[in-house]
Amino acid sequence: MSETSLPPIRRDIQRVSPELVRAASRFQAAILADVGGRRGALGGRITPLSPRMKVAGPAFTVELRPGDNLMFHAALALAQPGDVIVVEGKGDRTAALCGTIMTTQAQAGGLAGFVVDAAVRDSDEIIESGFPVFSVGTNPNGPTKGLPGRVNWPVSLAGVTVNPGDLIVGDADGVVVVPRENVADALVLAQQKVEAEARRIAEIKAGKLGAPWLADALRAAGVLRAGESL
Repeated sequence: MSETSLPPIRRDIQRVSPELVRAASRFQAAILADVGGRRGALGGRITPLSPRMKVAGPAFTVELRPGDNLMFHAALALAQPGDVIVVEGKGDRTAALCGTIMTTQAQAGGLAGFVVDAAVRDSDEIIESGFPVFSVGTNPNGPTKGLPGRVNWPVSLAGVTVNPGDLIVGDADGVVVVPRENVADALVLAQQKVEAEARRIAEIKAGKLGAPWLADALRAAGVLRAGESL
């Protein structure tokens, strides 16, 4: 089958379950990135319009041509409540791919948020609405609406592959992607990490300031000799 004969829009995808999404929403993006092997975090160029914004949900992916949001509108018409529309916009900042009208439609439809590897606009109004939008920045220029693309195919944002249905979690630090099949195991590890960090913070507050792993790491790196300490 040639590439041109593949359907540009896939309507049926397997999503991470709502139960796992609810459980994942309790964790910081940083925790999930750490337990994922320090992988899956989108590049630092993709940030929330407001640091108070948080999002968690299955990815509903869109690939489009820079500066054109036709396929973004198609995704918006097809996405289900709880979905996070994830847009491969090639990092383009010459035109905004969405604004207040599209976020209002998404919010009314129960979508969880947008992650856009491109610019957006109407940022003040979006922030006031509380709808989570993560993007590479803003631009008042509007997009065109006439170029083809794809919906619910694998996309790449800031060097990270996102498959339809993968878990998306975003907060003030940025966005992390957890492959759908790894989510259950990642959440177990995330809880363990949260508990371990809480214990370490308690130790610091009790006066145990030195990191217990540091000396061994310095010896392994050849900075300290055997038996030597800081």
